[in-house]
Amino acid sequence: MKKWKMLFQDKKSGNWWLRIMEIDVGYWPGSIFNKLSDRGDTVFWGGEIVNSGSQGHHTSTQMGSGHFPSEGYRKASYVRNLRYVDESRAIKDADPHNLAPLVSRPECYDLQMGNINNYGTHFFYSGPGFSDKCK
Repeated sequence: MKKWKMLFQDKKSGNWWLRIMEIDVGYWPGSIFNKLSDRGDTVFWGGEIVNSGSQGHHTSTQMGSGHFPSEGYRKASYVRNLRYVDESRAIKDADPHNLAPLVSRPECYDLQMGNINNYGTHFFYSGPGFSDKCK
């Protein structure tokens, strides 16, 4: 199985590396993580935008493709094959029953767990930002 994207810690240096398609593309020095020693206990996947409320309304910044998750495959953005590396460095599939979706402004951006074959645990997310419904 090809490992497309992965974040892991080099035990010798303490640095956290980003690996894409089996190539180490860069790292974050372990010294910048003052609360993360050698492992994490929570993983977050998703999207985020900044809303400063300028011009008296919500930002027009879209998340992902700008389409709502209900528009589905080929419209909404998605993340598929959610996995993590356990303490023995084995790759594990995320259990969809242990995921806790969090959406702060569903009228602007939303999230929907998916059900496409061969995509493993996955979700659709995105939204247009400022609109008639998102003020």
